[in-house]
Amino acid sequence: MSSTPAEQAADRPVPGQAHEVATKPKGGAFRHWLLSGLVDERGDHQGPHARAPERPHSWWQVMCLTGVDYFSTLGYQPAIAALAAGIVSPFATLVLVALTLFGALPVYRRVARESFKGSGSIAMLERLLPWWAGKLFVLVLLGFAATDFMITITLSAADASAHAIENPYTPSWFHGNQVAITLVLLALLAAVFLKGFREAIGIAVVLVAVYLALNVVVIATSIVEVFQHPTAIDDWWTALNTQHGDPLMVVGIALLVFPKLALGLSGFETGVAVMPQIKGKKDDDPARPAGRIRGAHRLLTTAALIMSVFLITSSFTTTLLIPQKEFQPGGAANGRALAFLAHEYLGNVFGTVYDVSTILILWFAGASAMAGLLNLVPRYLPRYGMAPQWARAVRPLVLVFATIAFIITLVFDANVDAQGGAYATGVLVLITSASLAVSLSAWRKHQPRRTVIFSIITAIFVYTTVVNVIERPDGLRIASLFIIGILVISIVSRIGRSFQLRATSVTLDVTAIDFVLEDADEGEIRIISHEPDVDTDKEYEQKNKDERKFSHIPQRSRTIFLEVFPSDSSDFEEDLVVEGVVKHGYRVLRVKSGNVPNTIAAVLLEIRDVTGVVPTIYFEWTEGNPISNMFRFLITGVGEVAPVTREVLREAERDVKRRPAVHVS
Repeated sequence: MSSTPAEQAADRPVPGQAHEVATKPKGGAFRHWLLSGLVDERGDHQGPHARAPERPHSWWQVMCLTGVDYFSTLGYQPAIAALAAGIVSPFATLVLVALTLFGALPVYRRVARESFKGSGSIAMLERLLPWWAGKLFVLVLLGFAATDFMITITLSAADASAHAIENPYTPSWFHGNQVAITLVLLALLAAVFLKGFREAIGIAVVLVAVYLALNVVVIATSIVEVFQHPTAIDDWWTALNTQHGDPLMVVGIALLVFPKLALGLSGFETGVAVMPQIKGKKDDDPARPAGRIRGAHRLLTTAALIMSVFLITSSFTTTLLIPQKEFQPGGAANGRALAFLAHEYLGNVFGTVYDVSTILILWFAGASAMAGLLNLVPRYLPRYGMAPQWARAVRPLVLVFATIAFIITLVFDANVDAQGGAYATGVLVLITSASLAVSLSAWRKHQPRRTVIFSIITAIFVYTTVVNVIERPDGLRIASLFIIGILVISIVSRIGRSFQLRATSVTLDVTAIDFVLEDADEGEIRIISHEPDVDTDKEYEQKNKDERKFSHIPQRSRTIFLEVFPSDSSDFEEDLVVEGVVKHGYRVLRVKSGNVPNTIAAVLLEIRDVTGVVPTIYFEWTEGNPISNMFRFLITGVGEVAPVTREVLREAERDVKRRPAVHVS
């Protein structure tokens, strides 16, 4: 039965229309459930793989989502600060607040302007540092980001369990079982993400509102207590003068010690990562959504101001009211300074309410960090070809991250203090990289004043990071394990995926479609692979003559040249645009790509799908050693083109009759 003219028109390819190159999960029901994040139509899960974007929210609501990470550090930050800086902690905290408001905040306000799609400062550096150097730098930063987020998950869960254990109403069997309780909290966190994480912002708003309100009550009560007992101030001041008599020495010590308080800077990278959740204006330009950017600026500024107030007041009150011995490991205020004050001055009932609030927000801080990981890893590694395709899915990644969290918890024995160094290292490296990114951006945009200012901020964060690493090298060691793991997995995965189709979509323009349809009407499409080096009439004439002679192409058969122009060979996934042109009387298909054989294979398969005719391509053998050609292919994307193209086609199309034919002469 012949098709109608309308049906023929519907079947005809649309010039300029991109055809996606995608694979669907195969296997049984469990595998389908496990990999369902690859095609998450409902948007239940976090990450760039969710096709249905969640409804955007007001900036203050999204601030609460970042706040479960940022504000929850009040659960352990004052105790860690007192343990690290002692009686100098309030002055070191003032330095930290100054760096927050005049360093980190301006940096991330600019990051929000230039990276508003949720990729953060890492995406800025990726754009500013192309090719392999940029990819490797991004992988190292991903190692530090993984350190930051993973330690956020484990440290928050460990501190939540510490609050539960120290509460006077908890069962006696809680004591001595902090590791087990922490593992249970981590398992619950993983279960939430395996199910879905759709209502995160609504939960975050409630948790943050309650938690901040309770902290206001605790700190206000503590301030009143300080002024009712002026001897507390006198005793602290006397101890300060006794140990550090010279005011300049106090300032110097505060400057030296404040890097240990870097946990108070943890919320900025998360703040720009959640920007797609912020509601903009209806008339926002997608290329530069001014409303969303303005909302992100309000989010960052408000969060920084709130946290600065809490950092200063909590540092002064805990230092003045809690004996230093209680901050030591095993002390009642270790890892829970504000909870100690809540029980001490407001009673065990209020203290228990405070503990429950702290436990919930610390647990949910782990959820915020997990969401950050699920947004970060699929955004880069699979696109670089440096992770398996399943790394785009939510559930396998959740299981991987949960396993790593279990291992970290067991290694550190669920100790909050022991994980502080790794956490601070991850936080500081990310902020330093963001400072470097905005400095490079200002320099490239010829903004000398801003370049100088951001360069100074970068230098301060570099100093802070170096000091922190020297003081607590365990943080760098842990980050190094993540970096080495990511690099090894990336290299193995890149090699393992070498023969995959790398095009995410293929688009044929009007002329290109006309070329292939003309030949398809003759029943045969013959493609000649040509390296675009010498653009002369003689070059094309000689190439056509040689291929017809050595590949036995009939003289009257029509041929089309296919040329791949090199681009960034470190890119793995690409959207291919094929242009048809006439050069020196010959029809030529041109495409730009960082990888030649995989691109040729994708174009051939697209021609087959568009025309219904299986094309044939003709190559000449590449000169050179096969081993060196293999390394050329892995690094530069060229190498031995013909056999690699054939292997890519074999992997992509198992049906020999539908597989484009490869001839080499």
